[in-house]
Parts: sequence; C-alpha cells; structure tokens
Amino acid sequence: MRSESQRSQVEMFHVMDVQAAIAARRARGLDVISLAAGQPSTPAPAPVLAATTKALGESLLGYTESLGIAPLREAIAGHYRDTYDIPVEPDDVVVTTGSSGAFTLIFLAAFDAGDTVAMARPGYPAYRNALSALGCEVIELDCGAQTRFQPTVEMLEALDRPPAGLIVASPANPTGTILDPAELAGLARWCDAHGTLLISDEIYHGISYGRETTCAWNTSRQSVVMGSVSKYFSMTGWRLGWMLVPPPLRRPVERLTANLTICPPAISQYAAVAAFGPESRIELDGHVTRYARNRELLLGGLADLGIDDIAPPDGAFYVYADLGDRTDDSLGWCEGVLEQTGVAMAPGLDFDTRHGNRTVRMSFAGATEDIALALERLAPVL
Repeated sequence: MRSESQRSQVEMFHVMDVQAAIAARRARGLDVISLAAGQPSTPAPAPVLAATTKALGESLLGYTESLGIAPLREAIAGHYRDTYDIPVEPDDVVVTTGSSGAFTLIFLAAFDAGDTVAMARPGYPAYRNALSALGCEVIELDCGAQTRFQPTVEMLEALDRPPAGLIVASPANPTGTILDPAELAGLARWCDAHGTLLISDEIYHGISYGRETTCAWNTSRQSVVMGSVSKYFSMTGWRLGWMLVPPPLRRPVERLTANLTICPPAISQYAAVAAFGPESRIELDGHVTRYARNRELLLGGLADLGIDDIAPPDGAFYVYADLGDRTDDSLGWCEGVLEQTGVAMAPGLDFDTRHGNRTVRMSFAGATEDIALALERLAPVL
C-alpha cells in the first residue's frame, strides 16, 4: 500500500478539529456555545430560498458553463458597478466552487512549483497550506499591531526579490482589520511595478464598522479580486465564490476549472442571483447591525475580564486576542475551555505559525444572547 504524498503533509486546519469536538460534545447531550465557526448563524436570505424552490421545480440543474451562468456573472458585475463604481463586465467574472475553489484555481493558473508567494502572519491558514501543497514557497510577513496586522510596501521592499504573488485580505481573517484605501492602492501599484500578482481577498466586504472598504480593482485591473456568498450573504454551505480575473489568466483558469470541477454547483448559482437584489440586501444589512451590537458586547465584556490585547476588529465578525499571560498552548487551552465551560473558540495556532500558541479567535456572528452567556461562562476561566 502506498504511503501518503508529500503534498498532503500540510498542517491541519485546527478549527475543523474544534468543529469535530463540538459535534462530539453535542452527541453526549451537552450544550455548546460556539465562538469558533467563521460563518453567519443565519440562513440564506428569503429571496434566495424562494429562488431555490423555483429552480428545483423548473430547472434541470445539470452542468452549467464552467465559468458560471450568465445571469449570475451579470449580477456580480452589477454589484461591483453599483458598490464600487468600477466598470466590471460579466466576462471579468469567474464563478467558482466557493472562494476556496477560486484560490486553488488561481494558484494553479498563476504560480509554478518553487514560486514564492507572500502573505500576512497572522493570516488565513488555507492560503499557506494550499500553496505549500502545490509546491510554492510561502513567505510570511510578520504583521503586528504597528501595521494593524496588515502587510506594507516597506515589508515587500525588504525582501531579497519580488515574490511571484502577494495575498492580502481586507477585512482580514482572523484579525478583522481593514486596509486603508491608500494602503491597498500602494500595495497594488508596487505589485504591478514588480511583476507580482496581487490576490485581494475581499470575501468579508459588506461587514464593516465605520471603516471604508475598497476594491483592489479601483487601482489595478492586473490584480485578482476574490468574492464569496459565504460571509455577508450568509450562504457558507452553498459553496459559491467568484473571482475578478485579468484577461491573460482567464483562459488558463477556464481550462483548469473545466477539468477539476466542470462547473460550480448549479442550484447554488441559480439561487445566488437573488442574493444581489434589494430585498436580500435589506435582510443582510440587518445581520450586520446585529454583528455590530455583538462586537461591542464582546469587546466590552473581554475588557472587563482584563483581555485588552486585541487586534482592531474593523470588519468581519472576529475578535483576535492575545492570551499570552494565560496560556502558551492555545490549542490545548481551547480544548480545556470547551470541556469545562461549553464555550468553543478557534486556537490561534491556525493563523500564526510563530505566535499563535498564545492567541485565540472568537466569532461574534451568533445570537446576541449567546455572546452574553459565553462571557458569563468564560469569566471564571479568564
């Protein structure tokens, strides 16, 4: 029997281990308050559910075009025209099987084994792990409070040579920080000037708290922009994402996706068209209002418990906190807290390969009463 491949020996995404522990605890009849999951606690918008019922009754739901159905690509292009005043056309849009599928496609289309790709640390672990599995060399830029946990042009200038790619996320996971428009524009211009492909992860756009979000295509149409219906649109399990792709990379992406997935899920595509309508946006903006209340509640409650070393949560729905005076084993600590209190959190080990042993990520996307109860249960521990 053959042993596992070298490329499969990437680090586990430990938050999925937390999800398994939550399921096991519930199977024992014990309750859980989850601050671990990086997803909304609400279903898809009502118009999306209605469109799903209609599609089930009227559509074959067979294979679609590899790059996505025309009505959805038009809806996404219209979203960028209306939201950012960017002249995006349907041909610019590639619909994918989740944003995770989009990242795999663009990594395969743009980078060869041995290429270097830079990303922030702390940052989303699937970037690092997927690139490593594909044979790329990941350069982690150490981003702390002094740069609001975001990469800078100065960090890129300090590298021995320009990387083949740079991934930025704004709002970021796990920190929730947002790049100022001028900062994102500066990174985009540097990448264009140095032959570096900028991949801008914008899947949390729509969820921010008084700080402006901007799109990388405002500055550079040589960059790749990532989007998803998972976060703001409250459709994680529908597994639907998209990219804005510059012309030279469109045919390579199309060749790859036609072979790897054939097409994104048909039912999700037909349903997602309705997510961009005004009725859905009213419902979704209501969720963001609740996130804002939960954010204030969680930040205030943690401050009362002496937890104040926190990344600025400008957007998304996370608090990323340093608990270094309480633990140097975030994974074991989170496991113990779950068993003791029933409160689940994501260990920072996922997001930071150097300092993650002392940090945790808490999601405030759930019900407000759950946030209050979680703080009550965590008080004796913290």
